[in-house]
Amino acid sequence: METFNVSLVGVGGQGILLTSDVLAKTAALAGLDVKKSEIHGMAQRGGSVISQVRFGDRVFSPIIADGTSDLLVSFERLETLRWRHLLAPNGKVVMNDVNMTPVTVSTGQQPAIADLEERLVREYPDMLRLNADEIALQLGNRRCMNMVLAGALSTVTPFAPELWIDAIKDRLASKAKLIDLNVRAFEAGRAAVAR
Repeated sequence: METFNVSLVGVGGQGILLTSDVLAKTAALAGLDVKKSEIHGMAQRGGSVISQVRFGDRVFSPIIADGTSDLLVSFERLETLRWRHLLAPNGKVVMNDVNMTPVTVSTGQQPAIADLEERLVREYPDMLRLNADEIALQLGNRRCMNMVLAGALSTVTPFAPELWIDAIKDRLASKAKLIDLNVRAFEAGRAAVAR
């Protein structure tokens, strides 16, 4: 398989790193070579976080060059625009349709983007969008939003859902009581996209 590039972006505390771990494990379970990188920035203060996962027959570097992400997975609307430069010309976008006010905006250091929705629609007319936070709340725990988004992501990757579920179980093996909720969240994300 030719190398496939996925960039996962959002803000600290959204579960981006867990999601990228699950994606990387899924690709490894499929027998592919996998490389992963992450940049936390000011993650603990709600700052921007990015994790990149590359998989294929042979992958030499974990870093995805600008303009070469086959998939941009955004955990928040503004981050979808912030990381636009990563997306390949024919790349796809999966977006969690929620707003998180950046610290720089809430403290008055810079203004909010007034035309965010218009810019999103213009930049990504074919994006796959869902409110993963709302779906997670319906399951009883907003913190599983990342696995809802992973479920949506799984519909645009070459891996069977069973491999994803095996990867979730493996990654959460030390927190066994969370496995069922996260698998249900994953399945709810897949179902939301199918509707």
